[in-house]
Amino acid sequence: MHFHSNMISYLNKNIANIVLFTVLIFLLIGTSFTTIPKSKLTIEEKVDSLLSLMTLDEKIGQMTQVRHFYDISEDDISNKFIGSVIHTQGPIPGETVDDWQSKFRDLQNQALSTRLGIPLLFGVDAVHGQNTFEGATIFPHNIGMGASGNPDMVMKSAEITAIEMHATGLNWTFSPCVAIPYNEKWGRVYEAFSESTPLTCELTYAAVKGYQSDFNTSHSVLATAKHFIGDGATDYGIEGGNTSLSAEEINNRLLPPYKAAVDAGVGAIMVSFNSVLGSNMHAHKALITDTLKRGMGFDGIVLTDWKGFSRFGGINVINAGVDMVMAVDGDMHYFQSKLKESVIQDSVSMERINDAVKRILRQKYRMGLFDNPFPDSSLSIKLGCDEHRKIAKQAVRESLVLLKNENKTLPLKKETKKIVVVGEHANNSGLQSGGWTVNWRGTAKNYKGATTILEGIQRLSYGDVVYDTLADGLVRDADIAIIVVGENPYVEFFGDIGDGTGEFTLDLKKEHKDYIDSYVDIGIPTVVILISGRPMIITDELNKTDAFVVGWLPGSEGDGFAEVLFGDYNFTGKLPHSWPANLNQYEGKYGPNYWNIDANPLFQFGYGLAY
Repeated sequence: MHFHSNMISYLNKNIANIVLFTVLIFLLIGTSFTTIPKSKLTIEEKVDSLLSLMTLDEKIGQMTQVRHFYDISEDDISNKFIGSVIHTQGPIPGETVDDWQSKFRDLQNQALSTRLGIPLLFGVDAVHGQNTFEGATIFPHNIGMGASGNPDMVMKSAEITAIEMHATGLNWTFSPCVAIPYNEKWGRVYEAFSESTPLTCELTYAAVKGYQSDFNTSHSVLATAKHFIGDGATDYGIEGGNTSLSAEEINNRLLPPYKAAVDAGVGAIMVSFNSVLGSNMHAHKALITDTLKRGMGFDGIVLTDWKGFSRFGGINVINAGVDMVMAVDGDMHYFQSKLKESVIQDSVSMERINDAVKRILRQKYRMGLFDNPFPDSSLSIKLGCDEHRKIAKQAVRESLVLLKNENKTLPLKKETKKIVVVGEHANNSGLQSGGWTVNWRGTAKNYKGATTILEGIQRLSYGDVVYDTLADGLVRDADIAIIVVGENPYVEFFGDIGDGTGEFTLDLKKEHKDYIDSYVDIGIPTVVILISGRPMIITDELNKTDAFVVGWLPGSEGDGFAEVLFGDYNFTGKLPHSWPANLNQYEGKYGPNYWNIDANPLFQFGYGLAY
């Protein structure tokens, strides 16, 4: 990114503004420090004792996170004193749960073989289930959980995710995303719960509690609130762009979910790719150290995002308050050598190094890793089990939002003689799940253990169900048409909507509009289901169809739709975002969800019908 190259010039020219910004943040949120409770003194004593034994190389090693298969050779875990390993897109540890556990056990044994035997943290973007393992239970993405408005469900889904993470050998999730999206052009809207700060705070607290279980269970994992701060509020919804909000707006809208995460005891916070007022967050000491650590009393790990050290200022990142570096894709040697050199030259203080390492060790002790560093093999049978899928299906039911139901088209009668189901999204678990599912960028194929929307309708219907995949075999004698349309999977900047010439748009695809028109034109009552990671422009389609359901990105339990469509359960979901009426509402920096814009959206936040 080009931001960090101008950082020094920016600081020299704007130091007065940065100082004023820092002071204002302090005044707004307070500067009280958190006192370590007596119950934690034993851990603090252990941390101090271990820290006193560590060499500089061992300390820098603890601050290093690498990617297995790519960044390390056979002995690097022990020789480089690595503190954490990340699992992400690329070769998988194996085909079975046992293979995964075996791989991470081997790496853990390497860490335990070192002089001090400090165990590893194993990180993963398990953002809606253990979504890197095919066959795991996959929950609705956070936007759907926001539509449910159910903190108990969020907590339970996070706890199940933690269990299935442990079953595959992992103990640190980079979740929840607690962004407040301002513009649906941003490619990560679905990773956040809602445009509502109060709702996001409530669900953030629940998610952290679910993942971590206060570290009182064998399946607790470290949670990570991300991306600090302003990721969803960048100008024009650009991933990694600039957030030009005032300090007051940041305080009122964006900081509260992080305070909720800290209050819940969150173990880690990931820094964002974006800039705030032109200063990149990875090197933003005023917000990382002064506001987050001191002002909020956060005593956990501040982690970079992907290659954050080399991309956003090097040593400035550490001095800003970052504790652990995602030193991936060839960054490990550069990071470790550069940091050691900087400490020797006194451009990074030993006090800053010690603070970082204490925060890392503190979480490892809190998690009980020194006593139980290995995954619980008894949890293997829990991965993708019926009990977990039952909860995920409930989450799907609760996430669905009914926008229109003319002439009581829904609920469907199970005795309906002939139902036609239309659209590739109706019978494809990959398309219905979005990004971060099996692969980083998602998949366009069915994956192991999942059910589809079509399968659920076939299961509950007493009559004939015909699948017209591309609306090219019109079923003119159908009693009702269920047409499933939506977006293809995307992640991060790949899903950004810029000038409208790319793959993604807020408008429906022409072929999907044609699906709808083809059945409306022959006079068959039509129900539309929208599968998407954000609100889209649907005004025309809404007006011409009989019923319209927002399905978000439901995950692996697609058959949960049918249980609501046929009336076994009622609609309870409410819009977690205001819904745009037209594309013109996104010509400025922000959409209709922004406080200072009266855009008259098609539907207000919180809208949702029921039977």
